[in-house]
Amino acid sequence: MRIKHLDPDDVDIFRSIRLEALNREPQAFASTAADWEQLSAEEWRARLTNNAVFVAFEGSQPLGIMGLMRERASRLAHRATIIMVYVRDEARGTGVARHLLAHLTDHARASGIRLLELVVRADNPTATRFYAREGFHEIGRVPGGMLEGDVEVDEILMARHIDGRASPAS
Repeated sequence: MRIKHLDPDDVDIFRSIRLEALNREPQAFASTAADWEQLSAEEWRARLTNNAVFVAFEGSQPLGIMGLMRERASRLAHRATIIMVYVRDEARGTGVARHLLAHLTDHARASGIRLLELVVRADNPTATRFYAREGFHEIGRVPGGMLEGDVEVDEILMARHIDGRASPAS
């Protein structure tokens, strides 16, 4: 398995794995496949270049994706949010997510990011346990933060310092 930090020439790979994720695991994301399918080629490229996007491969086959969206405001630029996390069913439990997270974390640290944040659905205990094992701590909840049709689903906010200090506790 290899991890690649996608560049602007990789927009087709990005589009393919992102749409796969949105179609196979629609409940896991705030965006829908329809939201992304309507994007122009320029917007796909912009989303790829405005965020650090990592893809895990086995040979030429993408196995998973993980992105990093850095805060833009100068007083918040030490923070970034993990986005677009997806691993194909057949690759789950094989360390793909852990390897993606390690590459993303190394990139974040090298970029001056000190604090990684993420949001996970409260009804996804597998993801919550994974992030907890990786040193993330729950720092809050958004009651009804995501709509699943007419049903409100709570979101769990998690964070981890990556600059050597203790991560925030809830």
